[in-house]
Amino acid sequence: MNNPCEVQLKLFHNLIDKAANTEWGRKYEYSSINTPEEYRQRVPVSNYEVFKHYIERLQKGEQNLLWPSKIRWFAKSSGTTANKSKFIPVSREAITDCHFKGGKDLLSIYYNNNPDAQLLGGKILGLSGSLLPVGKNGNDSFNGDISAVLLKNLPVWISKNRVPHQSLALLEDWELKIEEVSKAVINEDVRNITGAPSWMLLMMKKVLEISGKANLSEVWPRLELFIHGGMNFEPYRRQFENITPANMNYMDAYNASEGFFAVQDRPQYEDLLLFLDHGIYYEFVPLDELNNEYPGSLTLDEVQKDIVYALVISTNAGLWRYLIGDTVRFTEIAPYRIKIAGRTKNFINAVGEELMIDNAEKALSIACERTGAVLSEFTAAPVYFQENENAAHEWIIEFEKEPVDMKSFSQILDTELKKLNSDYEAKRYNNMILREPVIHSAPEGTFYLWLKSKGKLGGQNKVPRLSNNRNILDEIANITNKRTES
Repeated sequence: MNNPCEVQLKLFHNLIDKAANTEWGRKYEYSSINTPEEYRQRVPVSNYEVFKHYIERLQKGEQNLLWPSKIRWFAKSSGTTANKSKFIPVSREAITDCHFKGGKDLLSIYYNNNPDAQLLGGKILGLSGSLLPVGKNGNDSFNGDISAVLLKNLPVWISKNRVPHQSLALLEDWELKIEEVSKAVINEDVRNITGAPSWMLLMMKKVLEISGKANLSEVWPRLELFIHGGMNFEPYRRQFENITPANMNYMDAYNASEGFFAVQDRPQYEDLLLFLDHGIYYEFVPLDELNNEYPGSLTLDEVQKDIVYALVISTNAGLWRYLIGDTVRFTEIAPYRIKIAGRTKNFINAVGEELMIDNAEKALSIACERTGAVLSEFTAAPVYFQENENAAHEWIIEFEKEPVDMKSFSQILDTELKKLNSDYEAKRYNNMILREPVIHSAPEGTFYLWLKSKGKLGGQNKVPRLSNNRNILDEIANITNKRTES
């Protein structure tokens, strides 16, 4: 916080020096890079497709390609157009000096803000994904959610305070996992819950159902903190407040497969303190540079408040000038605090499904082809959890030619989205988080009328096709309803 730019510069030199003799480092002559400016000129900003070949070789057992230490863990993340899932390399340094260091700093900040906290006197409850061996080549490498990777590497001091047991936490069947974990933790002294709001809410409701209690304060009297991340918490806040102790604390963390980036260090504010000495060197691309072949970027000392930037990272696991896909806005620069502004592309991420526009367009294309439909325009947005109803994606579609069978169209769309996006597939499992899509057919000209109402007819103006809030969809639905009524 006191010397942010000096810390980042020192970390930059450390990363470049360590990777100089890797295959990537030799390709870009890291040994002769002396300044961030030389780095920006020599190494291109890259997406996952650039690293995919290297990662596939790492998964087959090759080493020293992107980072000098052995890579045997790969964090499964939502995919790109060409890949259902991405597999992010996770080094020993990334585990200890980024993810775990971020976790320790989070706890330190919480205790600093709450001197009377009794968090570590009891148990920490968290759900994780699962792990699978990489291929059948006999190497000791694993693919899995970052939560599962970290669970398998937990230090003893935190592992002994964590529930449930790994045998339950790593179950692949989420329906079974929720049931068994809920039974196993009811009699534990749980004081901290950590995880994605959608899954944790499901589990917390199951605990109440099994215990017959109305509030978690009756199950875990010393429960005091929920650490959340990965999606917008606000749609869930009210439901959490209804079933948790009145004095419950909430803390937001920006922790992704690629690293632990930031944490909410002030309870009364929603912005996040950017971690600058956790093995990640940051650059920031102005949005008007994103479509350039060689987008310009800014270092930490060059950013300004209240401007949205695409986040570019270089990490101690071998991602170099990697465009992560998130956008951030600085709320302060002394110290550096951020808010997550969104994604670099259209998306829906209401429950951690990370549905991208390329997934949506491809699935719609297949659904149209198989049902004889011709699509004109569409938009989609989340339906958030209700008290007795799971979340969903709601679609308004204007067809030039209606599908022969709308129900079949909906089923095909849902099936293809599952094939294209592993995170969507996981959330749709047995309707536990996401139920089937809700689809409405709009009268011809509906989207034109919306654009006209916004003064956006002509040129490059178009309706945003995916949104992570309901503003646009509700406006278009209102136009549709008025036209139908008239």
